[in-house]
Amino acid sequence: MTSKNSERNLIWGAVALGVFLLGANFAAAQTPSPALLVLEKSDNMMAIVDPASLQIVARVPAGPDPHEIEASADGKLVYISNYGGNDSALNTISVIDLVARKALPAINLGALRSTHGLAFAGGKLYFTAETNKVIGRYDPATQSVDWVLGTGQDRTHMVAVSESLDRIVTSNVSSGSISIIEQVSLPMPPAVLQPGTAGPTRVAPPGGPRKTWRVTNVAAGHGTEGFDVSPDSKEIWAASAQDATVTIIDVSSKRVTQTLPIAVRGANRLKFTPDGTRVLISGLGGGAGSNLVVLEAASRKEVKKFDLGGSSAGILIVPDGSRAYVAVSGKDKVAVVDLKSLEMTAYVPTGKQPDGLAWVQGKK
Repeated sequence: MTSKNSERNLIWGAVALGVFLLGANFAAAQTPSPALLVLEKSDNMMAIVDPASLQIVARVPAGPDPHEIEASADGKLVYISNYGGNDSALNTISVIDLVARKALPAINLGALRSTHGLAFAGGKLYFTAETNKVIGRYDPATQSVDWVLGTGQDRTHMVAVSESLDRIVTSNVSSGSISIIEQVSLPMPPAVLQPGTAGPTRVAPPGGPRKTWRVTNVAAGHGTEGFDVSPDSKEIWAASAQDATVTIIDVSSKRVTQTLPIAVRGANRLKFTPDGTRVLISGLGGGAGSNLVVLEAASRKEVKKFDLGGSSAGILIVPDGSRAYVAVSGKDKVAVVDLKSLEMTAYVPTGKQPDGLAWVQGKK
């Protein structure tokens, strides 16, 4: 009897151990929440980083020449632009299932090529296609491109979409411009004499006034690429790679109000902190010097500059504004900057040429 009990205990112990190990492995395989996503451009991979440990927990194929990365609102899917440069044969956006950590079939955009900038808004994915000089919109529900609009500018590169979905901003590198694209109502048709009426009347079209998009192109610096819209939506700040300047545009008047010199060569990305008080600008200029500069938005003055050790690209500021991650493309690492103390606190070693960054926090 004792022998049978011992045998039974051993069996149950083995089962319990198996369940424990299975649970441990399952937990280890979970994508952390929040998670930092890093595109390792020259490796064609996406790294998943645990922000708590600053360790890469997994890598997923990102498709050819990955440049920018954007997550769906629920954090389950990740979209990656396959760039290839202007006049590229590439016409896809890679898709990754972040829960399963696997690549899904890519989105084929047909004649739209050289996708780069991405923005997820209103349940849809907005993208730029440089070769075609357009922005487009992909609907995941119908798995189709449901809207395309031309900018008439060369190398339409990065894109930002307002929460209200009625204003889109793009940077156009070779044209050195910022496009402000706003949805407006067309004027009512001219009054006409209606039978049985005393005089001319206007008849509203079915469904109300017709909507259209108005594109205003504002000249900025040469090589304008990285830009951001201030959190209060009143200003657009755009960095010029060739001029080492920042152009400040008033959104209401669509006019340049100021041009600032900056201590960054090859300015590449620009981001406001969530509270709108500071602006971070990274640069691709190699060698010793400033690869990241922090400006005070109100005074337009430089607060601090950093030498991160190499050419720098993507900037991601976490939602609470406590820290920033900066892709140091030239040194295969991501820098962690404490935005309270304005000190560089750590590095995350990555694969070759990190660039686009994303922050994903699944909804509970």
